[in-house]
Amino acid sequence: MQADIVFKYFEQFNETQQQQFRDLEALYQDWNLKINVVSRKDIDELYLRHVLHSLGIAKIISFKPGAKVLDVGTGGGFPGIPLAIAFPETQFTLVDAIGKKIKVVDEVVEGLGLQNVQTRHCRVEELDMQFDFIVSRAVAAMPTFVNWVRGRIAKQSIHELKNGILYLKGGDLSEELAPYKKAQIYNLDQYFEEPFFDTKKVVYLPMKYKP
Repeated sequence: MQADIVFKYFEQFNETQQQQFRDLEALYQDWNLKINVVSRKDIDELYLRHVLHSLGIAKIISFKPGAKVLDVGTGGGFPGIPLAIAFPETQFTLVDAIGKKIKVVDEVVEGLGLQNVQTRHCRVEELDMQFDFIVSRAVAAMPTFVNWVRGRIAKQSIHELKNGILYLKGGDLSEELAPYKKAQIYNLDQYFEEPFFDTKKVVYLPMKYKP
C-alpha cells in the first residue's frame, strides 16, 4: 500500500486519519482523469512526491488547535490537504488563482470529510485575512513570495516558532535567501531516507505583523 510510506514516519495518526490518507489515492486518480492537476508520473508516486513531501512541514512544527494556516498556490491541494489531515484542529485556507485546481481540492476535501479546510479561488493579495503560518511549495522565488504575502501574518504567536513562512523548496538556496538573515533551512533528508528528499528542504522565515 502506497500510503504505508506515510505511516512509516508518522505513527501518531489515528484510524480516521490513516483512512483519510489511504483514500487520497483513489480520489486523486479519479479527479486527475477529469482535470489534470498532477502529472502522470507524480500520480503514480503520489504519497512520496506529494503527500510525504507536504508532511515535511509537520516534522518542523506541530500546529496547535485553533491555529490558522494559509496554503498559497495550493495547486491540487499540497501541502494543505495532507497537513489538514495531520492537524484536524487547525484551520487551513487553501488558495489558488486557477479555478479548476480549486474545484479538485473542493472535491477531495469533501470526499475526505475534512471539516478544517476552506478554499478560495483568488490571488493571495486579494485575501483580507491574517494567519499564524503561510505554507507553500515553491510557487515563486522567496523575494516574490514575501511580497505576495505581506500583511497576511497574525500579530500574536502561539507556537514556539514565531509566525511566518514555511516553504518547501529544493536545490541551492544560498543566493535566493541571502537577503533573509533570519531564514532557517531544514534538510528533509534528515527526516526521510528516500533519495527523493536528498535535495528537498523546508525554509522557515519568521515575519513580523504589518497592518
